[in-house]
Amino acid sequence: MAWKHELGRRRRVLVANLIQAGWQHMQQAGTVTADSAAGRRFAAFGPGTLMAFPTGAVYGERWIEVGDKTMIAELVTMCAGMAPGLDLGPNPVLRVGDRCVIGRGSHIVAHHSIEIGDDVYTGPYVYITDQNHKYEDIDTPIGRQWPVNSAVRIGAGSWLGTGAVILPGAVVGRNVVVAAGSVVRGEVPDNCVVAGVPAKIVRQHVPGTGWAPPARPEPAVSAVPGHANPNADGG
Repeated sequence: MAWKHELGRRRRVLVANLIQAGWQHMQQAGTVTADSAAGRRFAAFGPGTLMAFPTGAVYGERWIEVGDKTMIAELVTMCAGMAPGLDLGPNPVLRVGDRCVIGRGSHIVAHHSIEIGDDVYTGPYVYITDQNHKYEDIDTPIGRQWPVNSAVRIGAGSWLGTGAVILPGAVVGRNVVVAAGSVVRGEVPDNCVVAGVPAKIVRQHVPGTGWAPPARPEPAVSAVPGHANPNADGG
């Protein structure tokens, strides 16, 4: 019976190896590049840009521009319009700059205007949209009320943490850190850190002064549990 057990184990290993190799081949073959048929459907798709396979929902590519050397992770939804096949006019409504990184599972949903500057990085599962549902008519389900669009702009060099939400009308400055899980609305100035729901400034660089409030010093860490760090100032 031992030989049957060993044969079964070898079969399982073989099947696992075949599945893993096949999946890796599909990931490589399915990657969207500027030269692929999927890449050519975009209004612009940089020659050094990659969109990983599998993608999320991707449609309205004719109204989407992606710069050069941008990395778009797996399962990212990037779409223009409410549904495939809509005519959104002569101009792109979603622009992503050069050297950006869009984290796994993020959603960028444009209807009117979303502009993402160069060197913007996002963590996974970030949501960016320029459209909100209306709710003023209490006799009509919210999902059936005509939505409202408001342009979104994210400045170059910014970082959006995991699960951040950028709402319609948000204008995020350059080199801004958006803390994980924050919900951003309104205008955020350059060179600051925002956090919370709704997001508020928790730290900002002031010209001529530096960061306010200043960075807190790192706490002394004991080399051995229960013993003082010999390099720490004993006061």
